[in-house]
Amino acid sequence: MAIKSIQYKHQTFQISYDVVNPEKSKALIFLHGWGSNKELMKQSFEKTMDEFCHVYIDLPGFGNSTCSRPLVTEDYANILELFLAQINANQDHMILGHSFGGKVGLLLNPQILILVGSAGIPVPKPFKIKAKIVLFKMLKFVGLAKLRSMFVAEDAKQLSEIMYQTFKNVVNEDLTTDFKEYSGKALLCWGKDDTATPLYTAEKMTELIADSRLAVFEGDHYFFMQQAEAVAKEVETTVLQTLQH
Repeated sequence: MAIKSIQYKHQTFQISYDVVNPEKSKALIFLHGWGSNKELMKQSFEKTMDEFCHVYIDLPGFGNSTCSRPLVTEDYANILELFLAQINANQDHMILGHSFGGKVGLLLNPQILILVGSAGIPVPKPFKIKAKIVLFKMLKFVGLAKLRSMFVAEDAKQLSEIMYQTFKNVVNEDLTTDFKEYSGKALLCWGKDDTATPLYTAEKMTELIADSRLAVFEGDHYFFMQQAEAVAKEVETTVLQTLQH
């Protein structure tokens, strides 16, 4: 594990990362999802795609990376752009992003983008969730905001106040326009039974991104943990096709 200090908006962010196959010239950047860390991605993909230099990153506020202020997804992308420049990986790189990491990867605008169960297309909240939000707002209005833990999403219950504010900032972002404006080549890998980022959101992303292809796998939001080899083959095919053009 290594650490880089990044200065951004008068704050210092300590970014933790691991590099695998450092002798390879073409970098593949791995970005984990919300509530996760680089170890999950490394555990899944470390033994695949050995023709690339793998860079596994803990996003600010997760794993061993620090976060000292609430952020939006654009801030994450800006911080990572500074980080990639520091490790000389901001040119000619590819990004593989899972869930929230896919949104961050999109905003970094790489030549090749691998979206794995990516977020970015809002999913309507069930009625039960909407009702809890309304009830919490009523309680907050009458001074009972301390009951927050009864109402927040499971993803947010163990978060610090800074990361809870960040969660609220990023959870409902609509990146439809960003998907449409992305000009690189995209490979979308999706679990058929994903309920966090349903398959129909992947189909919409594929429609929005001009040069894109969707590969569907058995499994849920974390299908890639069991099917890393199959995902790797799809990535290698996409890269080969891109180099031939």
